[in-house]
Amino acid sequence: MKVEQFNALHHQKTPLMICNVWDAASAKMAEKLNFKAIGTSSAAIASMLGYEDGEEITFEELHFIVKRIRASCRLALTVDIEAGYSQDPLVTAAYIKALVSAGVVGVNIEDSTVNDTRSLVDANIFSGYLSAIKGQLAKDQIDIYINVRTDTFLLGLENALAETQKRAKLYEIAGADGLFVPCITNKADIEIIVKTTNIPVNVMCIPDLPDFELLSTIGVKRISMGNFLFDKVQTDFEERLNSIQQANAFQPIF
Repeated sequence: MKVEQFNALHHQKTPLMICNVWDAASAKMAEKLNFKAIGTSSAAIASMLGYEDGEEITFEELHFIVKRIRASCRLALTVDIEAGYSQDPLVTAAYIKALVSAGVVGVNIEDSTVNDTRSLVDANIFSGYLSAIKGQLAKDQIDIYINVRTDTFLLGLENALAETQKRAKLYEIAGADGLFVPCITNKADIEIIVKTTNIPVNVMCIPDLPDFELLSTIGVKRISMGNFLFDKVQTDFEERLNSIQQANAFQPIF
């Protein structure tokens, strides 16, 4: 799928459901079930490789996994590049260029970083960083859908709604193609964010998130799963292994 086709999926009547994956097997399952697009989950991939989330994984490791997913599945693929793997926008742009060469049509980039704890990057600094990335990609004639994640609600800011509105406007001006607001669940808040920006708004699987029909009605254009599906699979795996131990036999598998 080309970037313009992927972009068009964000402007259809019903929201685009992104199936978040972490390896070739999960990507192939999404294709089997006729999803239109897949996206890597940075937290799931980090956990799969024994890392904590927050750019402990190297870009080279991510790039390898992305290439294996791309070789195994034909669905449109967007990749979570966390905070860009560099504070230098030209380095980040080079990473994005490498992903495009591997067949990626979109990326997620977030406005928070993890040192000991996760914290927001100054809105003006991040919008300048984003603008510089977009400028370099345009110079290199690289076309890709950039979904910008703002972690205002994820971090539980007291003024999360107002701060999200401010950042939405700045990021749209800087060239974001979409706005991702994880952990937002209140219907009224979502409606306000949708009306704040002209770019498609993405929400994520989380307890208390409205159902898909309501999200569609209030103008959400993209829904993703984050790492929750991966976590559920791991929990089910643990339970099945435990049942084998308790039964002292393999019957629980069958």
